[in-house]
Amino acid sequence: MRTMRYLAILAVVGFAGLLAARPLKRELTMIVMDPLALPLSCPCVKGYAQRDYEKLGSFMEQRLSKSVTVAFAESLAGGLKKADGKADIVIGKHSMVLHDAKAAGVKFSPVGSLTGKDGKTTMTGLIVVLKDDAAKSIGDLKGRKILYGGAESEEKHGAIMRMLKGHQFVIPEKPETCAACDEGALKLIEMAKAGEKGAAVISSYAKPLLEGCGTIEKGALRVIAETEPIPFVVAFTNDGMAADVKQAVVKCLMSVKDNAPLMTAIETKSGFVRFDEPKKK
Repeated sequence: MRTMRYLAILAVVGFAGLLAARPLKRELTMIVMDPLALPLSCPCVKGYAQRDYEKLGSFMEQRLSKSVTVAFAESLAGGLKKADGKADIVIGKHSMVLHDAKAAGVKFSPVGSLTGKDGKTTMTGLIVVLKDDAAKSIGDLKGRKILYGGAESEEKHGAIMRMLKGHQFVIPEKPETCAACDEGALKLIEMAKAGEKGAAVISSYAKPLLEGCGTIEKGALRVIAETEPIPFVVAFTNDGMAADVKQAVVKCLMSVKDNAPLMTAIETKSGFVRFDEPKKK
C-alpha cells in the first residue's frame, strides 16, 4: 500500500510538472512589415535598416516554449499569403497595419512600440524640395504640385494634409501620390528637369536610405516642413488570440530590453515599450 501511495504521489507531481512545463497550445505566426527589417530594406547604410527579426523570433521561441514562424512582407495581404492566412502577431508601421487589417477584415490591437536607436517610437513626414529650389517655407509651395504618399502612410498623407490645411492650402480632390519615398524623390527630379516646380513628401526614416543607396545624390533634397510625430513601428496581436497567450506574448516583447545582443540585432535603444494611443486633435 505504501509503495502504491508513493507511486501515486509521484504520478501527480509528475503530471503537475508537465502541465507547468508544457508549451502554449498553438504555434505562433509573426508577420513583419517593418520597412527597416533587413529583408524589406537594403544594407546601404551601415547599422541602419538591417533589423534581424529572425533573432526576435528565436528569442520568442525560447521564452514561450513554442515555434514562431516569421514571414516578411510589405503588406499584410502579402504576409497572410506567405503565412497561409495566419497572423498572430504583426509588427510594422502603425498606420499601414491598421489600413491593411481593415482591408483584410482582420482585427488587431496595438500592444507595444519599438524604440529606435534614438529611443523614439515615432517618425514624421517631411516635405522636401530640390536643394536649388527657391522655396524656403510651406507658404512658398502654394500653387505647386505636391507628391503625397498613399493613404496607408499617415506620415505622408493624412498628417501632411492636416498641416497644409492649417496653412490654408486647398488639397486636390484626387491628390497625386507615390507609393514609395524613392518614387516621389525621383519624380520630383524629373519634374524639375521638365521645368515644373513641385515638392514631394517622404518619411523621415527613409531619407538616410535615399542618399545611402544612391537613389539621389547626398544633399540633393532639402526639408522645408515636418509633420507632428506619428507612431512608427508597432507590434499588434490578433484580437482572436486567447487572453493568456496574448499576456505571454506581450510580456515576452517587453522583456526584449533585457537582452543586449537582441537589441543590437533589431536596432533598438530600449526594446519595446507599451503602446500609447496618439492623442486626437
